[in-house]
Amino acid sequence: MALGKEQMKTLYRNLVRADHFDKMMMNRIMQGKLIGFYHPGDGAMAAGVGASTFLGENDILNPHHRAHGMAYMAGKGIDVGRYLAEHTGKADGCCGGRSSFHWSFPEQKVYGASGFIGWHFCPVVGWGWASKRKGNQVVLMASGDGSYGQGGAHEAMLSAMNWKLPIIFFCENNGMAIHSTADDMHPMPDISSLAQGYGMPAVVIDGQDVFAVAETVIAARKHALAGKGPTFVEAKTVRLREHDVGTPDLARAEPRDPEYLEELKQRDPLVLATKRVLAEKVLTQKQIDKIIKEAEEEVVVVEKFADDSPIALPSIEELQAGVYA
Repeated sequence: MALGKEQMKTLYRNLVRADHFDKMMMNRIMQGKLIGFYHPGDGAMAAGVGASTFLGENDILNPHHRAHGMAYMAGKGIDVGRYLAEHTGKADGCCGGRSSFHWSFPEQKVYGASGFIGWHFCPVVGWGWASKRKGNQVVLMASGDGSYGQGGAHEAMLSAMNWKLPIIFFCENNGMAIHSTADDMHPMPDISSLAQGYGMPAVVIDGQDVFAVAETVIAARKHALAGKGPTFVEAKTVRLREHDVGTPDLARAEPRDPEYLEELKQRDPLVLATKRVLAEKVLTQKQIDKIIKEAEEEVVVVEKFADDSPIALPSIEELQAGVYA
């Protein structure tokens, strides 16, 4: 389906916001203002923004760990102040400052990250069952190419197809799993071929094109709501920086080629999106400048909220309340 101009404006605004938030997180981790790690999303924010912006309010979202789900947060309309406060160990964080980057917004049906890559494949089947019973809900589960080496991925895809569950398996394939390249991890060029083996509809798209991503996910959502079952969407994207801030940027135990990285930068999603909205007269340069200024101002507000929030000092009872077993 073709996107309308208002949809394109919304996507562009969310992409600008996500880019600013990612830079904010990178600055803060280097200043020692975040708890734990930060896995930057520089150059790869279009996939998450496009995937999440037009999800329904009732839909379940399980975001990718890259950029700690920031692109998905910008798209879904999550309170970024509470998100940052959580990463800062503050009481006003979404989980009371107890989770570091293992955050969650259950009241908005956003179930966040874990330290275990691929942990969510089996739970997503349960969410899919619940959503099918409700009849008006879709689950979008985002993960990277590296997670599809987990056995649970196959169990989840098989179950989702057998039971026609309303799940969108959204794979951000950036060609890297920490320091291992995709061709070292998988014998095929497209991860989506795994889903096709289970008879699942699968599509490969340019993950640098926020508009193409949105169009594809909108179609997959309609497919799921019609009772036709899951769809696998593989967004080909890039990873411009190291796996997490502060670790060496390696591939096959060698530093990644600077010339190759420079080539990747030429396909920055924000550069591509800006060219298109100007060429198609969706936005003027003056409107773009206003969007950028608003994003800068939002970052100031978000950081102030997190900085002003009190340090989380949970009691033993409060800590135990967040433990399932």
